[in-house]
Amino acid sequence: MLKKSIVILGVFTLLTQISYSQVSKDSELYLQLQKMDSLVFQEGFNKCNLISLEETIAEGFEFYHDVGGSQGKILFMVSMKNNICSSPERKPIRRLVKGSLEVFPLYNQGEIYGAIQNGDHEFWIQEPNKDLYQTGAAKFSTTWLLMDGNWVMKNVLSFDHKAAH
Repeated sequence: MLKKSIVILGVFTLLTQISYSQVSKDSELYLQLQKMDSLVFQEGFNKCNLISLEETIAEGFEFYHDVGGSQGKILFMVSMKNNICSSPERKPIRRLVKGSLEVFPLYNQGEIYGAIQNGDHEFWIQEPNKDLYQTGAAKFSTTWLLMDGNWVMKNVLSFDHKAAH
């Protein structure tokens, strides 16, 4: 009986894994979260549109960084303003590594309520009258929640930071 239960559990786990795996890169969900990633990083990080960035962040937001520690929403926004967006003379720029973005839907009783987005990104510095130069790279995982028809970031893991060679 125990062996039969283990086999059934294994088959159920496999079927669940197959039906809820990464979505295709041309799916509506993938394209929506690719757009949200762009809003966060192109608008918020690269262009310092902090109002747009803050609108994408859920209450109770948590940010975990393997070098800089963890922050809630308020400290995260303060750090963006005081660090990433403080000096146009030496502006950090983020670029998504092409082809690295993955999206995994989250369901509750068959209804989508969120998604996990993973990817790799590079960090560059932009200085006046100089070519952009790379300073590092890292991996990220973002938990997105669908709230009142809008996608918002709930948790971000930023890890495996490495300096550029």
